[in-house]
Amino acid sequence: MMHRDREPQVFALRSGGRILRLAADDGFAASWPRLAPHIPGARSGELTLLDTGDHADLALENGVSPGDARRLINAHLHLLHLGSDTLCAHAVVLCRPDEDGTVVLLGGHGAGKTLVAIALAERGWRPAAGDVALLDVHPAPAVRGGTSAFMARSSAVARWFPQLRLDPSDADRIDLRSRWNDATDPAGGRVLAAVLVAVDGDPSARVGLYTEDTHTAATAWLRASTHLLDRILETSPMVLRLVEDAAAARRRIALVQALAARLPLHAVRGTPQRIASCIEEFTSGSVKGATW
Repeated sequence: MMHRDREPQVFALRSGGRILRLAADDGFAASWPRLAPHIPGARSGELTLLDTGDHADLALENGVSPGDARRLINAHLHLLHLGSDTLCAHAVVLCRPDEDGTVVLLGGHGAGKTLVAIALAERGWRPAAGDVALLDVHPAPAVRGGTSAFMARSSAVARWFPQLRLDPSDADRIDLRSRWNDATDPAGGRVLAAVLVAVDGDPSARVGLYTEDTHTAATAWLRASTHLLDRILETSPMVLRLVEDAAAARRRIALVQALAARLPLHAVRGTPQRIASCIEEFTSGSVKGATW
């Protein structure tokens, strides 16, 4: 904890090429390597100490927990990126093996985004965002970066991917990014497809991807874009959604509507492997022809 007679340190936190100036106590730099994988577009080595007199966009209180520090930082990054027409979306992103574009996987908690991502990674796709993606809306939909942590529920992974041979002593949630040569990286590229996934293993489910209507797509993107705001703090009654004022909310909604109009949202359900096959086949066609 910071000594009372010392000024807080001011750091330049880089996220997707943009900078958030952060004032924090002496312990923040030490905790940063553990926080960075859960900050979209950030790398553990990209934290620069500035002069204490520099203006800070966010000041963390003394002794704030690492969890609350992460939540507060991400809420303010939401505003920072929103100002440049970039959405912080709850999504998993993977790059094609030939690196000719990305696929964005959408879905609520428990929908199976990570399971589908694992199935694609086993086929040679490279994870680019494990939970939150930075999605540029203009001039064309593209992934600017994302969170590098690739968290998965060990029980679900053991069920669908026994070949990964998880240790029975593994925690309930594990970080799988090292499984693919530490491939998860805050890089990205043009979006080949956005896919709303639902893993249910139903053998009678509709085969292949189908296109959602624009209103459904806009609603899905709206929900995904509030992910970093739908949080409460451990040590404060503050709701992070209050960080976004009315003007910022209007800007986000305009970006969501533009994205839904320009980038078709496809949906598919089934096993992770079956969904991965559909995505791989669909995006192969997208590389050869039109994406939107």
